[in-house]
Amino acid sequence: MRRVKFSLSLVAVIALLALVVGVVAGRATSGTAKAAGGGKGGPTAGKRIDVIVKASDSSFWQTMLAGAQRGGRDYGLTVSLFGPTSETDVNQQVQLVENSISRGVDGIVLAPNSSSALNNVIDRARKAKIKVIVADTQVTTATDGFIGTDNTKAAQQAGQRLCKLSQDAGKTSGDVLIESSVAGVQVLKDRETGFRAGMAGCPGLKIVEPRYNNNDINTAASQVNDTITANPNLVAIFAANNTSGDGTARAIKDNRATDRIPVVSFDTDPQQVAALGDGSLDALIVQNPYFFGYQGVVEAAMATVGSAPPPNLDPGAVVADKSNMNDAAVKQLLTPPTAKAGK
Repeated sequence: MRRVKFSLSLVAVIALLALVVGVVAGRATSGTAKAAGGGKGGPTAGKRIDVIVKASDSSFWQTMLAGAQRGGRDYGLTVSLFGPTSETDVNQQVQLVENSISRGVDGIVLAPNSSSALNNVIDRARKAKIKVIVADTQVTTATDGFIGTDNTKAAQQAGQRLCKLSQDAGKTSGDVLIESSVAGVQVLKDRETGFRAGMAGCPGLKIVEPRYNNNDINTAASQVNDTITANPNLVAIFAANNTSGDGTARAIKDNRATDRIPVVSFDTDPQQVAALGDGSLDALIVQNPYFFGYQGVVEAAMATVGSAPPPNLDPGAVVADKSNMNDAAVKQLLTPPTAKAGK
């Protein structure tokens, strides 16, 4: 068993978890879209905050919704939860923001599906005096704050870990596949950049161009399966998000390649956690979407009463593997609560 070196990112995450009272203590059970506050909330009590994630069918974004729901209860806010059916449906996400503007909410927490396609509707919201906090993906227009992982830095950890895994297996040359979801998304471009930087310690390994699966697990599995079959020089895989990780793990198992092709995946969902346990994924770069949601509604509420939230807040990321996945601080990041968006 390899000895795990806990990075400063883990320390940061533990600190943030400690700061948020009861963040993961008590699993969200409500399937409704609204969480009316039980906390006093002070001047923010009763403020209406809409939370719009990238996709309603993803456990990652459902975890962000659970965090927002809990934040609403703790601070006396009325929080409504929304999301398009797919991360590729930018138009539906724009419409959800338009709906929030029409309802005259006080604030919006938005995890945008594009760095630029939602700029106009964000501008319209802010002109209507609605505070907008952006999560996960930066946009190229003004907002009232951003919460998200530094994806370049986090993915550098992925590259370093995959380089080490390859070296441990005695593989100093060969090809490394990047399996990704949607072309042109800034978060994924940042992860590719960071991953390449992290792989600098393995100059003999050649990173092949990313394959994009349009956020579809079956497509990801098929692409990885095809690459394993067609490329005898394939020695490792980086899966750039949870969908890519789920599909990659399936292909690894189908090809009985667990012991010969190491895989590091970004994000976490129940399938990825199971794959981490059975060895079809070797490590996960774990973010904290629960904190995105919790802190997002807190910051939106702060902004509505003239209190300035931090312009950029990074909760950091943790490298989880089989040796530390049951440690308390890591386990609660791997198995967070979830909530569903409203219709």
